[in-house]
Amino acid sequence: MKFSEMNYVRPDVAALKEQLAGLTRQLEQAQTYDEAKAAFLEEEKLSRSLSTMNNLAYVRHSIDTRDPFYDGEMKFLNQAGPELQEYGQQWTQAMLRSKFRPEFTAEYGELMFVNAEIQEKTFDPAIIAELQQENDLTQEYEKLLASAQIPFEGKTYTLSQLTPFKSDPDDDRRLAAWKAEGRWYKEHQADLDSLYDRLVRLRDTMGRKLGYEGYTTLGYYRMGRNCYTKEDVEKFRTAVVRYLVPVADSIYRRQAQRLGKDYPMSYADNALEFRSGNPRPQGTPEDILAQGMKFYGELSPETKEFFRMMLDSRLLDVLSTEGKQSGGYCIELADYEAPFIFANFNGTQGDVEVVTHEAGHAFAYWMNRKRVPMEYMWPSMEACEVHSMSMEFLAWPWAEGFFGEDARKFRYSHLAAALTFIPYGTLVDHFQHEVYAHPDLTPAQRHETWKKLQQMYMPWVRLDGDIPFYAEGEAWQRQHHIYSNPFYYIDYCLAQTVALQVWALSQKDFADAWKHYMAYTVQGGSRTFTQLLEHADLDTPFGEHCLRTVSQAAADWLEGYDLTGIR
Repeated sequence: MKFSEMNYVRPDVAALKEQLAGLTRQLEQAQTYDEAKAAFLEEEKLSRSLSTMNNLAYVRHSIDTRDPFYDGEMKFLNQAGPELQEYGQQWTQAMLRSKFRPEFTAEYGELMFVNAEIQEKTFDPAIIAELQQENDLTQEYEKLLASAQIPFEGKTYTLSQLTPFKSDPDDDRRLAAWKAEGRWYKEHQADLDSLYDRLVRLRDTMGRKLGYEGYTTLGYYRMGRNCYTKEDVEKFRTAVVRYLVPVADSIYRRQAQRLGKDYPMSYADNALEFRSGNPRPQGTPEDILAQGMKFYGELSPETKEFFRMMLDSRLLDVLSTEGKQSGGYCIELADYEAPFIFANFNGTQGDVEVVTHEAGHAFAYWMNRKRVPMEYMWPSMEACEVHSMSMEFLAWPWAEGFFGEDARKFRYSHLAAALTFIPYGTLVDHFQHEVYAHPDLTPAQRHETWKKLQQMYMPWVRLDGDIPFYAEGEAWQRQHHIYSNPFYYIDYCLAQTVALQVWALSQKDFADAWKHYMAYTVQGGSRTFTQLLEHADLDTPFGEHCLRTVSQAAADWLEGYDLTGIR
């Protein structure tokens, strides 16, 4: 079935409440495991249907945030979700205290109960109003960014459409693009500050209402973290500063030499890797998707079947258009056992990374789409990002098809970016910990906090007055996750550390790397992050040895890489 044929029907909230309450009673009154299991499977069916309607509305609203119908539906769902969560919690509590818990555990594993216990800690009817407000505010943020119309060289561009100019080889043009973007953000500074201020205070209130010190503990529970703690993340951040920041610093020093720039460089100069221009994909968006089919068709029988299905069912929306939400994501449509990929192609190497990164998520879902319970279709967030980031590296043998003569540039750029990203992602995480530990910070104090932390994690960036938005410590407002998914971003850093292991394996024996990747992927969400790694014979990123080893291996590869003929 094509995506356009998938039917959206507004969920009947009153009927759903009644159904959930009835299934909860059925579970509680069950006299046999078969009776309890029947209620469980019916609740699964209900949850899949509700998830599908929510996600259909979300995708179609993302494609055109100006569409009045789906804008209205998202507002409705933002209000309905927290109301239904109360009934979902009652179901969860009934499952946790069920006398048939041993039988459920024997058939489906203990993790569903571990996750349920965590989920129970994230909700109380007392915070329904705050949850509804949070949904509305995050939607408002995304709509604000989607509405951007940025004047540049006599035309207007969305934030995504402006991106190629921000890496233009011409110094003046590139700086002008960065300034144009910065001006738009500065013009909307008051709105951005106000939105985030309200979100932080709302989340702090929710945490305190649930009995926590503020939001941080609640935030970890909402992320479903079931195998590591805030302290483990702190140790990882320390290791990043110790081992990876110096490696990233050396990468940017070599870049400054190639470009003939003083070190440290401005944001605008950091964005240009080669004087001849950054690697760019060859051909049209259609050509990129066709090369994606070639890549997945040759990678394995499973990936061939998967990507053909994605193309035939029109489950990708990748063109950058007015009114479209910025960024990219993968989401599941459970009733159709299909993933959907949303992106904004803009003529940069990021277009190819969509076909590899987001399709890595989609493939993982495809391999686990029939799992029960449905939560086992996906692992936790950091574990999910391993699927996508590793798939990016596994595409290297097909780089010529995507990039043509720029393939050599791409391999260098991709690996360098993987290393330099981790300090940035860790900065995002550290910043959020500071914000939620001190929820009463003023907007100015938050900007100063970001600026101070940036000097620790990104010493290669010169904060001068050319672009006030960046120089004044406001760059974090570009990062969607900070507004919409607090504490998510460290997941990318943890996953990138694992993906670098897959890259290192692929350099020695590609078939062996694919074996490790599939061993990891086919587990779905049936195990915790660290257990998934153990069963795939991969190292946990929380061990200091892991980050030190992979970063050094990648750094050595970059230092020895032949850039002859590339300026």
